[in-house]
Amino acid sequence: MSNERPTADELRQGITVEIVQEDQDVLSEDTEPLIGEIGTIYEDNPDGPKVKLKNGVVGHVQSVVHDE
Repeated sequence: MSNERPTADELRQGITVEIVQEDQDVLSEDTEPLIGEIGTIYEDNPDGPKVKLKNGVVGHVQSVVHDE
């Protein structure tokens, strides 16, 4: 598994991703990533592309969740 974060250009609405909310420390070991479907894609950011999930949570994409 690669640690490469996707870019905003690689993301599409409806893709399931793992995000970290903006008010969480992205480097913290005890940060619990959230998983959900992308509703809106904002822009690339050093912390990962900023998105809003369909459930309304805004955060930075850490990785794309692939169906097993």
